[in-house]
Amino acid sequence: MTSLAPLRRALLSVSDKTGLVELARALDARGVELLSTGGSARTLREAGLPVRDVAEVTGFPEMMDGRVKTLHPKVHGGLLAVRSDEGHVAAMQEHAIPAIDLLVVNLYPFEETVAKGGDYETCIENIDIGGPAMIRAAAKNHADVCVVTDVEDYEALLAELERNDGQTDLPFRKRLAQTAYARTAAYDAAVSTWMAAAIGEEAPRRRAFAGTLAQTLRYGENPHQNAAFYTDGTNRPGVATAAQIQGKALSYNNINDTDAAYELVAEFGGDAPACAIIKHANPCGVATGKTLKEAYARAFDCDRTSAFGGIVALNRPLDGATAEEIAKIFTEVVIAPGADDDARAIFAAKKNLRLLVTDALPDPRSPRLAYRQVAGGLLVQDHDSGFVTREDLKVATKRAPSAQELDDLMFAWTVARHVKSNAIVYAKDGQTVGVGAGQMSRLDSALIAAAKAGRMGEALGLAESPAKGSVVASDAFFPFADGLMEAAGAGVTAVIQPGGSMRDAEVIAAADEAGLAMVLTGMRHFRH
Repeated sequence: MTSLAPLRRALLSVSDKTGLVELARALDARGVELLSTGGSARTLREAGLPVRDVAEVTGFPEMMDGRVKTLHPKVHGGLLAVRSDEGHVAAMQEHAIPAIDLLVVNLYPFEETVAKGGDYETCIENIDIGGPAMIRAAAKNHADVCVVTDVEDYEALLAELERNDGQTDLPFRKRLAQTAYARTAAYDAAVSTWMAAAIGEEAPRRRAFAGTLAQTLRYGENPHQNAAFYTDGTNRPGVATAAQIQGKALSYNNINDTDAAYELVAEFGGDAPACAIIKHANPCGVATGKTLKEAYARAFDCDRTSAFGGIVALNRPLDGATAEEIAKIFTEVVIAPGADDDARAIFAAKKNLRLLVTDALPDPRSPRLAYRQVAGGLLVQDHDSGFVTREDLKVATKRAPSAQELDDLMFAWTVARHVKSNAIVYAKDGQTVGVGAGQMSRLDSALIAAAKAGRMGEALGLAESPAKGSVVASDAFFPFADGLMEAAGAGVTAVIQPGGSMRDAEVIAAADEAGLAMVLTGMRHFRH
């Protein structure tokens, strides 16, 4: 028994009319009868193509502002009828239901309407009903019917028809059916997610997630793991929306680290040049400067060893002078909100360096969801967009921080929320000088950060560790005074931390004894 299905009649009803006329013209040339609705039919007629209105087939006009036009037995019967079932065929004949062999539908632009800030009523009106119903019907009956939901599949369809003399093969229809169900699932996920937010439902009983394949990857975190990259349609500036100017394909780890780097550097906005260098999703150097080149050099100096093979994120368009500095060592990815011709020319000689450019920086304060898979389910939470101002800080010690210390405390705190817990960050003059990340003990993070600061001093030929006269940020409270005393021993003069420990009084007393200034944020930033 052949798996080939002839294509005699097609229903074309699309919101996105890209490629519609070209597809319809190719189908018409093969003798396929064209059915259509509303704007699609009008577009086809204007192109001089013969097209039959669905209203003519059903005997009912479009009504209720277009809400009802394809919800009819003569449409769904034509899509769902099993051609090899005598009863189905008899019903089609009795009720004059024409078989529909191809359905081409893309849906009302709900996601785009939400992204543009449409109000509640506008978003509701952009929820497609007839389209998903037809798609699901055609996909269920893929044994006989071909369903196309993406403009990207038009060429594949025409190639299939050319290959099989106007017919489609079952494996091809199965692949399109799977895509169709994924499309309606993603659409419903977008609607339900938007509605949960619109009505203030923080933890809806059911939640759906969806994505669109952007890239298949060579492997995941390790070579034995298969992987792919999916976008969620939110168009947040970053790795998902960036244009890759040059370099080989991004890897799983590249994408993960580039996202971490760009989200961190976005914290500094565009007021002053800033650079973040990331390795294994942790910052190894972050700095501001008078120029982008200076910001990069200062970030690089924090940990020259770890910066090798790292990810560089910039908060301003990349210029030639900065590109020349970056090109001096091996760098995996550079991402920035633009790049000038000089920078592109310099990087062109570095074939393996990936350059990504975006149109903007992401908004660190914009609300969004973060989720992580665990065995048997998903953990879902608000993305950590928590923010404290200088006015929110509470001075806990006898000595208040100086104006310079306060500037550095805010800088260190900004970086610390992007460091894996337990996180300790030493900073001075808008530059990280030591980062301790991902340790089981806060004391160990303080020790590692101090050791890195010492190595930085040696690399720069300094007489002493740059931790001397620095400040320290801790992403969570000090449970004991030992971690704080390690930082004090390294030479810090001021501390920023959330507070809230049972031993806060003990820690504050130790800070006073050491002559440190300490401010409390009242907000922690665990990052696991």
